[in-house]
Amino acid sequence: MLRQYELVERVLGYDPNADAAALNRAYVYTVQKHGTQKRASGDPYFSHPVEVAGLMTDLELDQETIITALLHDTVEDTLATIDDIEDNFGTEVARLVDGVTKLSKIEQMPENERAAENLRKFLLAMSEDIRVLLVKLADRLHNMRTLHFIKSPEKRQRIARETMDIYAPLAERVGMYEYMREMQLLAFEQLEPEAYHTITKRLEELRSQDGGQVDAIALKIKQVLAEAGLRVEVSGREKHPYSIWRKMAERHVSFEQVTDIMAFRVICESEADCYGAMGVLHTTWQFLPGRFKDYISTPKTNGYRSLHTSLMYENSMRVEVQIRTREMHQRNEFGFAAHWAYKQDDRPDGQVGWLRDLIEIVDASHDAEELLEHTRMAIYQDRIFAFTPKGGLFQLPKGATPVDFAFAVHTDLGAQTVGAKINGRHMPLRTPLNNGDVVEIIKGKNAEPQLSWLGFVVTGKARAAIRRAVRQRERAEVAEIGRKLFDEIAGRVPARIGKKAVREAVKRLELEDEEDLMFAIGAAKLTDHEVMEALVPGCTADIEEGVDWGRRDRTISIRGLTPGVGFKLAECCHPVPGDRIVGLRKKDEGVEVHAIDCLELASGIDADWLDLSWGKRSQGAIGRLRVTLYDRPGTLAEMAGIFAQNVANVMSLNQVQLDHPFTTYEIDAEVQDLAHLTRILSALRASDAVAQAERM
Repeated sequence: MLRQYELVERVLGYDPNADAAALNRAYVYTVQKHGTQKRASGDPYFSHPVEVAGLMTDLELDQETIITALLHDTVEDTLATIDDIEDNFGTEVARLVDGVTKLSKIEQMPENERAAENLRKFLLAMSEDIRVLLVKLADRLHNMRTLHFIKSPEKRQRIARETMDIYAPLAERVGMYEYMREMQLLAFEQLEPEAYHTITKRLEELRSQDGGQVDAIALKIKQVLAEAGLRVEVSGREKHPYSIWRKMAERHVSFEQVTDIMAFRVICESEADCYGAMGVLHTTWQFLPGRFKDYISTPKTNGYRSLHTSLMYENSMRVEVQIRTREMHQRNEFGFAAHWAYKQDDRPDGQVGWLRDLIEIVDASHDAEELLEHTRMAIYQDRIFAFTPKGGLFQLPKGATPVDFAFAVHTDLGAQTVGAKINGRHMPLRTPLNNGDVVEIIKGKNAEPQLSWLGFVVTGKARAAIRRAVRQRERAEVAEIGRKLFDEIAGRVPARIGKKAVREAVKRLELEDEEDLMFAIGAAKLTDHEVMEALVPGCTADIEEGVDWGRRDRTISIRGLTPGVGFKLAECCHPVPGDRIVGLRKKDEGVEVHAIDCLELASGIDADWLDLSWGKRSQGAIGRLRVTLYDRPGTLAEMAGIFAQNVANVMSLNQVQLDHPFTTYEIDAEVQDLAHLTRILSALRASDAVAQAERM
């Protein structure tokens, strides 16, 4: 553990203007506050914040960050308060400590909710100042170094999983690769102990057998570059055990089949020398197509800059080579931490693009599961580069689509997307983007995010925004159904219901506002009995709760509501506009629309029945048909022609029975209404290719 004077001397060594007295006060403060507390290792608890502060001095961070590191656990684990911190060390340190302070663990909360809520507060705090993240990462790294002292295997696994899923990816996204690699290695040891020990043992065996091969290859690379007049430093290492294991899992290969276990780093004096060195290496040894990446001209989002290539060395050995300048190397290993060194005047404010995206995800996510899913998607995927028509560059995960691109540019653009051009050609919105694609988004004024987009978007930001928009639309449409039901309910009470009565009912039911009341009615969260009693207390005294109110006076129109949002069309009977319909209202499931003659309605479903109507000009639904064709050439094409002639789009076609000389298909087709579906059926039955056609 660092002693008090050693820590202060470290800071003064790179920042002679630092306030030694403040650093000394902070050291003494954390020792006094943590007092006799012990860690799982048996060490005094204050050794942890001191070691975290030491990690911050390795990065040459400013005085406020060092003090924050010393104090980061005092508010959670001692009697100290944020006000105490502010009185003793100033507003800025208090703000940083408040951002880094871990939340008290609520044991009653499910594990995912607890992790999600910690992540939510953490992301919001670090959006204010990136130093919150830097201290938190150092805190987690030191905790991982001492994780083996924790006796409970379940707790070790939980902490390791959280580190692998959240903290290591965050370290990568801010460019702190040294932290990322060590966190991954320590978490890997806990999560996959057998794989860790097997790979580590194999690496030790290779090391004992290669006779200094890594050093020999590094020396050869340096000699080749020196002969070309380039002054460089070359170092070699075996790949990270976790990196090897992940490659084995992704490629489904054994350890022996992983050919590029060795990696080499070439440090040059200038950018021009980097490209010169790459040329020399590519002309000396064969390089592997598709494995060259230029992160100097196109840096990663986190500022990472380097050239990457893979070579076929002697004896068909594959080796990876990274080429960069010394300044790039410093920035690459410590990322945004390098920007926060005490001597930097142009410090970033932490509001980098990807971080803004994470904050949007926090705002848009509905629950713990969504937040964790969206955040993992946002911080832990391989990247591609795509451009706007004006040359703007955006990094996206592999597999990203034009919809992901649109949301990356701006949330409003994503919401208004109706089409896209990729490299000048109109392409489907689900088309995966490739490196270097130029993407032009076509937008419409009245466009809205579609629920179907969730089937192909891959970015957390896009998924969160789409889900939020769909939820808002669903809430509005369910509330519209609730409004129509409310009018009928209000008509049954022995009083005229005005605005005042509605406001009082909202209070009695402990809801937020009138919109909440309508949503609760539409979603069947409230019974008719409860609503009537809230409107006019005592009016239901002589009526049993749950009584059958009988057939309603009028039908409720579903005109203007969106299938799949305000209501869903039952899969069992596939009702279409023109059918006589009823709705089943189940709690928290919305309204399910059935045709009046649906067999499911006779099954005694426990649900609130609504008398529904399509409303004027309602059109558009999926009709399901069962068509039996004669099993001979051309009959399927003739059937397809009938659908085309009747302007009906076939959504799916499944062969369900082959009974020579007949073949039976189930077909889902988009139709306007019942009349349209009837015309199609008539045309099918009149065809010589069709033996039988009926609606399902």
